[in-house]
Amino acid sequence: MPEPADSPLITPRELSNALAAADPPVVLDLRSDYAEGHIPTAVAVNLRAQLSGPGGPHDGRTPLPAPDALQEAMRDWGVCTGRLVVAYDDASGLSAGRAWWVLRWAGHAPVRVLDGGLSAWLAAGGELTTEVVVPDRGDITVRPGSVRVSAADDVAALPATGALVDAREPDRYRGESDPLDPVAGHIPGAISLPTSANLGPDGRFLPAEQLRERFAAAGLVGREPIVVYCGSGVSAAHELIALQTAGLDAVLYPPSWSGWTSDPNRPVATGQE
Repeated sequence: MPEPADSPLITPRELSNALAAADPPVVLDLRSDYAEGHIPTAVAVNLRAQLSGPGGPHDGRTPLPAPDALQEAMRDWGVCTGRLVVAYDDASGLSAGRAWWVLRWAGHAPVRVLDGGLSAWLAAGGELTTEVVVPDRGDITVRPGSVRVSAADDVAALPATGALVDAREPDRYRGESDPLDPVAGHIPGAISLPTSANLGPDGRFLPAEQLRERFAAAGLVGREPIVVYCGSGVSAAHELIALQTAGLDAVLYPPSWSGWTSDPNRPVATGQE
């Protein structure tokens, strides 16, 4: 199968056609109810256990996985060099987005997210199976750091040199409440662009033109760099998918808000900027 186009997304029809091809993609199921039914050939993936790992106090709630552990997991999933990987979930693409970003960070470029997740697959007439898939072992070699990331010092310099985007919901951004982190608020200068607004009523990403209009209205077009964060680095990957779909380049601050606030000397803002 040829490498996918620049789009980070794949439609249910495209996935169905790909699964029928001579060299089908590796399909990753990021849900918690894999055993109740999943897309044929999909393997179960645990975000917390396999797409994150132990880290230091400043690495946030969802640290990056150790490269050797990630390589073993990817090989167990059947990932081979150059082979397309498709990730899906049933939670607006947040978990699948994490898989998309981590695999690219690990040096595996041909990876896509199923737009609309399992719901879209079923709506398109896709079938499910309860068969537990044990794929042939892959040969992938992990190359950590294959995509750019932003560090805390880089974030502190924004937005004077670019744009900083907060992908969390507005109440968390404003500091009104935060059920996950002990400190509420946002990094000073950040723009609030919650990931939920990237999706239409059907749970799929908005068309590229609409996404670009959204980001243009926020002043992101022409800004460099664009750095995105969330609470722990998961939903920010979802924002990166939307930005890439809109034709904008952006990077992740992996520790995100939970990592930023682990240092009490770092500034915190509240309210609407």
